[in-house]
Amino acid sequence: MRHKTKYVILSEESTPPYTYKIRVVQNHNSRPSPICGRSRATNFCVTWTPTSCYFATEEQMQIVDNRALLLRLRNPSQVTTIIPKSKELADNQVLVNWGIEEAHVLRNLNIKAPSPIDGKYTWTGQYTPFDHQKVTSSFLTLNRKSFCFNEQGTGKTASAIWASDYLLNTGSINRVLVICPLSIMDSAWRDDLFRFAMHRTVDVAYGAAEKRRKIINNGADYVIINYDGLAIVEETIANGGFDLIIVDEATHYKNPQTARWKTLNRIINPDTWLWMMTGTPAAQSPLDAYGLAKLVNPTSVPRFFGSFRDKVMRKVTNFKWVPQETATETVYNVLQPAIRFTKEECLDLPPMVYVKREVELTRQQKKYYKELKDRMVMQASGEQITAANAAVNMNKLLQISSGAVYTDNGGSLEFDIKHRYKVLREVIDESSKKVLVFVPFKHTIDILTNKLREDKISTEVIRGDVSAPNRTRIFKQFQEQDDPKVLVIQPQSAAHGVTLTAANTVVWWGPTSSLETYAQANARVHRSGQDHKCTIVQLQGSNVEKRVYTLLDSRIDVHTRMIDLYKEILD
Repeated sequence: MRHKTKYVILSEESTPPYTYKIRVVQNHNSRPSPICGRSRATNFCVTWTPTSCYFATEEQMQIVDNRALLLRLRNPSQVTTIIPKSKELADNQVLVNWGIEEAHVLRNLNIKAPSPIDGKYTWTGQYTPFDHQKVTSSFLTLNRKSFCFNEQGTGKTASAIWASDYLLNTGSINRVLVICPLSIMDSAWRDDLFRFAMHRTVDVAYGAAEKRRKIINNGADYVIINYDGLAIVEETIANGGFDLIIVDEATHYKNPQTARWKTLNRIINPDTWLWMMTGTPAAQSPLDAYGLAKLVNPTSVPRFFGSFRDKVMRKVTNFKWVPQETATETVYNVLQPAIRFTKEECLDLPPMVYVKREVELTRQQKKYYKELKDRMVMQASGEQITAANAAVNMNKLLQISSGAVYTDNGGSLEFDIKHRYKVLREVIDESSKKVLVFVPFKHTIDILTNKLREDKISTEVIRGDVSAPNRTRIFKQFQEQDDPKVLVIQPQSAAHGVTLTAANTVVWWGPTSSLETYAQANARVHRSGQDHKCTIVQLQGSNVEKRVYTLLDSRIDVHTRMIDLYKEILD
């Protein structure tokens, strides 16, 4: 007769004295049933205070055959009582199965057991993870509810994928819900899931409510949804069996008074795994930490916002509050458990990281884009395509995607840039340092600059009509002073000889067709004097933009492939 015993942690308290509710299940498989066989189950509770236990040091812990942990403890019964499958040996040694549940129990006892992902996981995907990514994945598997504050460009998406894939492998979780901005549902999350967890099923819940419900109910391992889409299908999500929720760019949940925050809070229960990810926690104010902490670690902050405000802010006038001297320490303490790697700490990162962000074109942009493309198809059927004609038409498609197209009479037709601007704001808010925004077309520069300044983001502009003395002044100010935060540049106006290392994030509002201009513009931040790793963000909303970026990243000059590119777009 074979006896298979396992224990399942039904609930746990996160603060001392710790209480575990444990279910011990014994399966008797001597006469297997076609359904489940016979089983017995027992529930019991164990309560203890960590100070009553004498803990193992790292030197008193060994990993045995990647299967078990051998611990030397002053009081072995503390472990054997809580972990039924553990075995007490001679000389105060305890042998414990090296599993994720056991690791959680041991760490709550202040025994710093490593995550079994370190020795039991085959790191899937197209490349071997960097050391900091392995550390991040390990941290996430050990903390049911936690923060990942790794900077943009450090690969935290891949870390979360590996960690969640491991938990799926172990049966610790069954399904994963990824909540993220619309712009990165495909270009970041779906693409990265394909790269690093190809064996998993993935769906993107987007569109009308009924379509979203159907996608959610398909049973994919991973479902990706945007912030505002969550409320549309809240009930379906709540009943969808998602036991891990990953929130990317979590600063969107800093305000607990918003409907978005309340929706997320309703679908989280005590057993839910929750990983909140952002490179810039509390970027605008210490008050931003309150909403995030209420989701991950609600006992770390007062019940009411006003009490937290009084802890981190000091009232100067009736309308002005400033951070207290201890605000940084307070914010650090409430935003726990957390892990953070800056790009500078990731010595194994390449010097430049390229990130694609999807942008939705407005209805008007789609209309004009289609009309121009249809006209191009008609022209191509009746006459020979020349490089010059192809270049003119391709440039117009790029202009429409960017936000303003030049008309035949010398004027311009402007489009609503709200979708592209929203994504840009997300990138700016995520960046802890200054940002360069390269905008190829002059009319779009004016529209964008006005929007940034309306939103109180300190912004300067460099384009062809800015005089040399003013350029020098603006460049010097950007390099040496706190403001401006953002510098909007026409690429050809700053492609050579300018050092702008005060920024380490470059955003391409739309692509340039010149490989030389593209490379030289990126080099403004990546040159001598740059102490930080750099991130190049490409905003792309149309097929022509995607194809041009692909050529540029492959170091192919667009002009040499203009006719081929033109035919691709028409097809």
